[in-house]
This record gives sequence, structure tokens and C-alpha cells, in this order.
Amino acid sequence: MTTMEYEMKNVDESLMKDVSPELLPTKERIMDKLSYFAAFMGGCVSIGTFSMGASLIGILNLTQAIVAMAIGCGVIAIALVLAGAAGHKYGIPFTIQARSSFGSLGVQLPGLLRGIPAIVWFGFQSWVGAGALNITLRTLTGFDNLPVIFVLFTALQVVLAINGFHGIKWLENIAVVFIIGALGYMFYTVYTKYGVEVAATITNIEGTWGLPFWGGTTAFLGIYATMILNASDYSRELVKKSRPSTTGMIYMFAILPATLFMGLIGLMVSGATGSNDPVVVFSTAIDNQFLTVITLVFVAFAQVTTNVLNNIVPPVYVLMNSFKISYKKAVVIVGMLSIMSFPWLLVREESAAGLSLFVQIYSAFLGPIFSVLIVDYFLLRKKKLDLNDYYDMEGPFKGINWAGVAAIAVGSIISLFFVQVSWYASLIPTGLIYYYLMKNWDKAASFRKGTIFES
Repeated sequence: MTTMEYEMKNVDESLMKDVSPELLPTKERIMDKLSYFAAFMGGCVSIGTFSMGASLIGILNLTQAIVAMAIGCGVIAIALVLAGAAGHKYGIPFTIQARSSFGSLGVQLPGLLRGIPAIVWFGFQSWVGAGALNITLRTLTGFDNLPVIFVLFTALQVVLAINGFHGIKWLENIAVVFIIGALGYMFYTVYTKYGVEVAATITNIEGTWGLPFWGGTTAFLGIYATMILNASDYSRELVKKSRPSTTGMIYMFAILPATLFMGLIGLMVSGATGSNDPVVVFSTAIDNQFLTVITLVFVAFAQVTTNVLNNIVPPVYVLMNSFKISYKKAVVIVGMLSIMSFPWLLVREESAAGLSLFVQIYSAFLGPIFSVLIVDYFLLRKKKLDLNDYYDMEGPFKGINWAGVAAIAVGSIISLFFVQVSWYASLIPTGLIYYYLMKNWDKAASFRKGTIFES
């Protein structure tokens, strides 16, 4: 019997009787490697990536933009493997994994910091998708009412998310083939339509390999910073036989093509037309009505695959853990909150730079949380967890682990001084502070249970 099998068989089920089924360790892994690849490729086709590409206009040249995207995707893949290791081994979600770092009560802090950006992105991308559907319906039927379409489109995504990962698996499996073809076609169309303008604007930008370049990598990294924290929410569904190196390659080959295509499309279109709204661009760039409709439907569909995987399930788990509500109720609440995030303000042309700044600022808070999770799992607990402690609300992880809270507070303050590279700047200071406090601070004493400290 392996160590993992021993630990899983010795879980006290009485500690889990009041826990929502969705938060219990997974017994059935429903994602094979191909389905996992499809899920991440579908989940990474984001209008946010389009906007981040547009934000690089005037800052980086084409080569630098491509390299920045590639570096960002490589860091994302590595970070996803590390953050998702506990979930893959033990089948636990982020909100349970984080209890040893922040406490059963304190976990609400990283949950909140993680949940707010997800809800904002959910609303933003739903508004963009609804805009695409509205233009499609106006073209085909004459119906034109964006607010109504937005509410209905949000409701559709809520219904799809209610089916959980079983529904997500088949949604992404079906979507990935359409997504790959549509991305290639969109790239070809944009380049054909605006090739001369692109050459005259983007290729003549001198750019820089300095701090703004690394800020560009942070911009793309920041889009996925929320996903990185919740890597365990996804990896717990992946078949156990997948090795870390294999999982890393799945992440890389799923994320990189989608990011490059969407980022470059945004970069080229914004440079050639001055518009950062993909719906406006694609509704005017293609002369063939049938192809215009197909492209706009893709824009809408891409938001569904991204939102259901990345922007609905994670905050739903946070709400379930914090307020002890059912999965379905939490999904509905997340949908309502996304409407209240006023996404119509974020999609304006003048909002692209502000959206990039928003990503960099919240990355300043998410980087420290990632650092704490990694230090806790790999350096302190040596990848050996007693799940009884994680599910025992009166156990050693009861209350708040002030070592984790203090570490992310200091790490966030430090990273805000380097907002362009906030995610990177926070990692080492936060990790060192957390390790020191866990080893020496009396207030973290109960959280040391099961922790192996080197003398």
C-alpha cells in the first residue's frame, strides 16, 4: 500500500458529514489527459487576453510581445503544476488546501482576494460575449437589446456551471475543436484585413527588453493568476497516473497557442484600428455575413468555456466554504454578483490600460498567496498531509493562521512598489517571511502539526 492510499483510507469520515460533497476529496477522477487538455485550452480562450495584447501597443514591438507571452505562459504552466500538486495527490480543493496556511476561518481572506477578480472577469467576458450575440441577432433577425441578451447569456452560463465538472468536461471537449479552427481563421482574417496597417504601426515600435517587457509578461501572467491559485480545484479531477512533467506539458500546450493567438490578434487589431473592442472589430473586419456570424458566435462561445471553468467554479467553492451554502445556490450568487460588477464600463476603449493595471494590482495580492501555499506544502509539510486535520473544524487548523496572513500582507505591500512585475516581486519575500514565522512564531504553534522542520 502506498503512502497516499494509506492516508486516504485512514480519513475519519465523521469529520466530513457536514461538509458539502463538492468539497470532499474526490473519489472519482473524471478527467483523462485529453479532456484535461481540452478543458484548459477552452478555458484559456479569453477576451481578457485580447485586451492584454491590445495594452502592449506602443510599449513592445512584435517580437518582444511574442516572447513576453511565451515567458508568461511558461511561468503559468510551472506555477499550475506546483499549486495543483496537493489537489492532484489528495483530491482536495483550494479552500481546503489553504486551511493549513491560513486557518479554517482565515482561509476566507485568500478566498475573497481570489474570488473578486474571478467575478469581475466573469462579468467582463459575459458582456463581451453578449455583445457578439446581440450583433448576430441584429444581423439575422433585427432584434437589438444588449442588456437583455447580457442577462440571458449570464443565466445560460450559470445553468451550464450547475452541472459541475461532468458538464464542464463535455462542454470543453466539444468546444476545443471549434476553438482551434476559429482562432486560426480569426488570426488569418485580421492579418489579411489589416496587414499593411500592422506593418506600419507594430513593426516600427522600438520597444524595450527592460522593466516594461517584464511588466508585459506579468500582464499575461496576471490573467491566469487567479486560475493558478485554484489549480487544485482542477487537478483533483485529473487521473492520478499523470506525472507532474506530463501535466506541465498539458498546461503549456493548452495555454500557449490560445494566448499567442488571442494576444497577437488584440495587438494587431488595436494597432491597426485603434479599437480595443473585439466585437466591434470582428463585426466590421469581415465582409462575408455568414463568416461574420460564425466569428461572433465563436467570440460568445469562447467566453462560456472560459467563465465556466475559471471564473465560476473557484468563487463558488469559496462561497460554499465560507457560508455553508449549496453548490447550486453559490453558482446563482456568483452569476448575480458578476452582473453587479458593471462590466459595460470595463469594455470601453479607454479601459484597456486600466484593465491591465487592474490585473497587475490584484496580482500583487495573488502572488503572495501562491508563495505561501507552495512553501507550506513542499517545504514545511514535505507533501505529506493528514486530511483529518484539514476537515476537523475544531482541530489544529482552527481559526486563523496569522503567519499566513502576515506573510501575504507584507508580500503584497512589497510587490505594490513594483506593480509592473508585482507577481514576481512578491514570491521570495513572502515565502521567506512565512517559513520564518511558521518555524518561530508562537501564534502559529498549532499550525505546525504534521510540519517537518529541518534542524
